[in-house]
Amino acid sequence: MEPYLSFPGRRALVTGAGKGIGRAVAVALSRAGAQVTALSRTAADLESLARECPGITPLCVDLADWDATEAAVSAAGPFQLLVNNAGVAMLQPFLSVTRDALQRSFDVNLHAVLHVSQIVARQMIAQRVPGAIVNVSSQASKRPLRDHTVYCCTKSALDMLSQVMAMELGPHKIRVNTVNPTVVMTDMGRVNWSDPKKADAMISRIPLGEFAEVDDVVNSILFLLSDKSAMTTGTSLMVDGGFLVS
Repeated sequence: MEPYLSFPGRRALVTGAGKGIGRAVAVALSRAGAQVTALSRTAADLESLARECPGITPLCVDLADWDATEAAVSAAGPFQLLVNNAGVAMLQPFLSVTRDALQRSFDVNLHAVLHVSQIVARQMIAQRVPGAIVNVSSQASKRPLRDHTVYCCTKSALDMLSQVMAMELGPHKIRVNTVNPTVVMTDMGRVNWSDPKKADAMISRIPLGEFAEVDDVVNSILFLLSDKSAMTTGTSLMVDGGFLVS
């Protein structure tokens, strides 16, 4: 019996695939039959991913490098599926925000998403194939969070970018959506939210009373990539345990 979500023969690109959510998405897509290219700027992460899941094709590039990204992604394509997961979170109080943090955050969280999506979407259009793009956003796009000035701004901008992409790419049968998780228990998430006082303050605002696990986000991404969401585009799928309604 065919699994509920399967992607036999579909070519997929996942950015930020070395760790956390991106790595888990790459593995899940590969196991669901997709031909996956995993992009990361960290060669060691890609090497361990290739050992874990030998069918995945590694692609090592820093998305902040516009020219290198153009060359690498263009050569690796075409793709029918794209997950823009790469992101940085440089947390500073508003009065302490630095130019470097602003530049790096927008380069990776917004500019790189636009650029990679342009490359992939142009190939989809040239191939005349339908496609699906999922951009990994955050609940921080919808609510202000202390010390998250730059992060909140990049993710809010990402949501609007995704909506414009959905509007303009829709006539080409390319769907674009975001997933917007709360705190996710990746290895980094467990470290960053290990302080019970800090964690309890956030969990108290989540009606379901817990943070998200990686699989919660992966399952939502796979749904939005799949034909099961064929009439869904331009939306933000909240994976936040009800944070926005609290």
